[in-house]
Amino acid sequence: MKSLYQNFEVSKRILDRRDFLKGLGATGAVMLTANWTWAKEQEIKYGGPGMPGGVIEDPKVYLRFLSDGTVVVICARSEMGQGIRSSLALVVADELDADWDKMQVEQAVGDQGVYGNQNTDGSRSMRHWYLPMRRCAATARTMLQNAAAKHWGVPAGEIKPYRHKMAYAGGGKEISYGKLARMLDDQDIPDPGTVILKDSSKFRFIGKDQTLSVDNTNIVSGKGMYGADIRFDDMLYAVVARPPVYGSKMESYDDSAALKVSGVVKVVPIEGATAPSEFNPLGGLAVVAENTWAAIQGRNALKVAWSSSPNDSYDSDSYRNEMNTASHNPGKVIRTVGDLDNAFASAAKTHTADYYLPHHAHAPMEPPVALAILKDGKLEAWAPSQNPDSSRVKAAERAGVSYEDTTLNVTLLGGGFGRKSKSDYVVEAAELAKTFPGRAVRVQWTREDDIAHDYLHTVSSEHLEASLDKDGNTTGWLHRSVAPTIGSIFAPAQRHQQAFELGMGIINAPFNVPNMQMENPGVDAHARIGWFRAVSNIPHAFAVQCFIAELAEKAGQDHLEFYLNLLGPDRKINPLDQGDGWNHGEDPEIYTVNTGRLKKTIQKAAKEAGWGRQLPKGRGMGMAVHYSFVSYVACVLDVEVKNGGELIVHNATMAIDCGKAINPDRVRSQMEGSCIMGLSLATTSEVSFKNGSAIQNNFHNYQVARMPLAPKSLSVHILEPEDVESLGGVGEPGVPPVPPALINAIHAVTGKRIRQLPIGNQLA
Repeated sequence: MKSLYQNFEVSKRILDRRDFLKGLGATGAVMLTANWTWAKEQEIKYGGPGMPGGVIEDPKVYLRFLSDGTVVVICARSEMGQGIRSSLALVVADELDADWDKMQVEQAVGDQGVYGNQNTDGSRSMRHWYLPMRRCAATARTMLQNAAAKHWGVPAGEIKPYRHKMAYAGGGKEISYGKLARMLDDQDIPDPGTVILKDSSKFRFIGKDQTLSVDNTNIVSGKGMYGADIRFDDMLYAVVARPPVYGSKMESYDDSAALKVSGVVKVVPIEGATAPSEFNPLGGLAVVAENTWAAIQGRNALKVAWSSSPNDSYDSDSYRNEMNTASHNPGKVIRTVGDLDNAFASAAKTHTADYYLPHHAHAPMEPPVALAILKDGKLEAWAPSQNPDSSRVKAAERAGVSYEDTTLNVTLLGGGFGRKSKSDYVVEAAELAKTFPGRAVRVQWTREDDIAHDYLHTVSSEHLEASLDKDGNTTGWLHRSVAPTIGSIFAPAQRHQQAFELGMGIINAPFNVPNMQMENPGVDAHARIGWFRAVSNIPHAFAVQCFIAELAEKAGQDHLEFYLNLLGPDRKINPLDQGDGWNHGEDPEIYTVNTGRLKKTIQKAAKEAGWGRQLPKGRGMGMAVHYSFVSYVACVLDVEVKNGGELIVHNATMAIDCGKAINPDRVRSQMEGSCIMGLSLATTSEVSFKNGSAIQNNFHNYQVARMPLAPKSLSVHILEPEDVESLGGVGEPGVPPVPPALINAIHAVTGKRIRQLPIGNQLA
């Protein structure tokens, strides 16, 4: 297999007390730094033009060995429930043959120069860090073996690691890693060619079913530190009145009533960015007080006049009509195969369908929050950030200090889903810290702020047409996708989806259809659009997978058999041959689109769900499968629809092929969470606009799934192909197949074809 990395190099640094975090309680230490570069230069940015830190570049691994035997893994990715801190520690512990109780994780501050790209997105943390973490740990293990050999005066080949010790095979001698750590200052870094990775047959943790975690105890006991848990004496609290329409500015304000509210200290204007706003604040008026409640009451008392905006007329109903009209007319051609016109002209049957998905808000359980202190020309901030280096850059700019004089500390994230990779809330805290030098200021977003001023998941209109021959084979395929692009927050006049959005289930359709055309008509964005868990895979998978179910019915065939026939023979497709130069940011020679893996994934889910079995009256099954973030995920749902439209999900069956599952427990939990989130998106969640403003602003009108919607039974099946060494993503690819599987199941029960989400009262 072609290597993902080249120029892998480990260096060593001897540390003293000043290098330790307070409370580690050990003297002397050695830090190993592993640098590597990609084997193939990545020219495609992950995101859009101008996205800070968007290029995948030269990450670095850090391991610290303390003299008491503790092994500290410095984690440069943010922990938001996906378990990356625990999973990275697990990999290191296994390669070192370490004692899990001796493992600690230190969260890295935002510093791309030191840690490389830190943006926790794209389901790529383990994919990009697994081998480097193993190599760095294997280098450390080799150094410990060499130190033990030197200590005893025996050949290094006779020294074996075992449970945080080195043992001499020839004489019953043992020495702890703690004692050996004190000898590492005399050890040279071994040649990379001499470092051997542990044989997978001897893994203790990697790929094993267990629930090891470095954070769970602190989280369930309330000791875990989230953004709003950071406290300082004499700190201040702030909330911000932001413009109700994207692009509007504050023209004037009266803060006299706000200043009379007990506890309010000051009202401070916040500078806003003009559209495209990128990751900068919307601007507005901050009410700073001695507590959050006073700040909120002060904001309620403000009188603010806002300017007009080009987006004042944004209305979801009329915009939907605009997108639908665009999808029914030729658009920018992004891929073409064969002669589509001839396919339709000679077809035995044709079928057409239109699908619509609304804006979605991220709505993490922890709304955005950040705290900052500016003192003696140095800025220090704390935030639940997915993209800490970007937040550091922008916070420094807003506070008027240098990057070097700025520190961005990363707390645990109470959910993120892509929202917390934007730095606007951190920048607000930095600006207020400048107004109150020497005092900590915390900016707290309320749930209303969070939903009404989010970087929303794009609204989408999908138009599909297909032709069938007399045997029910698909001979022609047309897909037009219309959606405001994430690129609109980075540059003006961005009317077409970016390469990475088109590479999420449109241009890279893996079907064995001789005549195909994919088009992307353009539309303007009227709200802040941002990446959201699974991003554009959600609308694209929804439309495509529902359409395939409709085609199967049109052809008079079983859905599963029709889909397998649509895929055609097993083959490995180079994404470049499909016009997809993005390929989830991965090398297309290593990460192909493998139709055989797609087949096996949907077949596994179908088999485990009992596809085709007789169900009780009023129940039906639906399926869907999708390739995203270089993983393959299938979902089969067994649902019941009662009179009045009550929906019950009896069984949910998920199957995932993500290559090797490093931490199966976390893979399952991500699939389980994806299933619940996908059901929520399909049934109740929507952000709509009237007169430029979001109508929804809290969970009473932006509903997320309630407990009764949770499947009574949810099983996850992990496929691990023996011939696949590369890793796929896990955090996001479970979401896209769930909504279409649900809609297909509902059709099996009711005969209704739902093409608009959320379902709402369409079942009544």
